Amino acid sequence: MYRAVGTSKQNVHQQLHRLQCQRVERSNLKQVITQIREDHPQMGARHLFLKIRPPKMGRDRFYTWYRENGLTIAAEKNWRRTTDSSGVIRFPNLIKEKELTGVNQVWVSDITYFQIGDQFHYITLVMDQYSRKIKGYSASQSLHMATTTVPAIKMALNKLDSQARPIIHSDGGGQYYGHQFLNLTRNRLENSMGKTAYENPHAERLNRTIKNQYLRYYNPRNEMDLKQKLCKAVMMYNQDKPHDSLGGYSPNQFEKKLMSN
Repeated sequence: MYRAVGTSKQNVHQQLHRLQCQRVERSNLKQVITQIREDHPQMGARHLFLKIRPPKMGRDRFYTWYRENGLTIAAEKNWRRTTDSSGVIRFPNLIKEKELTGVNQVWVSDITYFQIGDQFHYITLVMDQYSRKIKGYSASQSLHMATTTVPAIKMALNKLDSQARPIIHSDGGGQYYGHQFLNLTRNRLENSMGKTAYENPHAERLNRTIKNQYLRYYNPRNEMDLKQKLCKAVMMYNQDKPHDSLGGYSPNQFEKKLMSN
């Protein structure tokens, strides 16, 4: 069959892989626009394109994609959608009304943007919802899952007890249902998704804290500097930041206290 249509099995699978990567990146592009519009509610397609400058997507293609996905200002209710009909995987929300009693029961994660000059970068964080400790993180200039959720979840899994099987909860971005990510989580985590960012408030709050209380003051100059400053921010947050919800302890202190009891 492959010979009859003038191609090879390898070419077909490479094309399918490229299409999957493109679909994942564009799904997360919607979430980036959602985050930008929290600060700029009326920003339209022209200024969004100039601000984000999405790689491998020209202006006309961006405008077409923007309209087809209901992102126009006139269709404001639609830009919060996290599902579409192009092969998106949707997991049930496993943490709704779930009462936590310890660490490594629920991890929450999200991707947020961080702008340095006119260049967008993307930060991925994985946090234990009970202890508020950041378990994994990454920073990159690309939205591809290989540089966002995959390294962040690998870091978190490296520190996970082999007996634990946390829920990993996100708001349904493409980086949380791609094959690379699911291959990592399949046997060690339970995948969970909310339909909107409002069903992942702990991750959203963590994004704001790391960006606004740490990184903006550290003033990273480029991608390498951002990675170093993010590492510092995570260390400061985990070791030294007291939390009212943890009785005034930092996340590290809180987890040590749990282990000593």
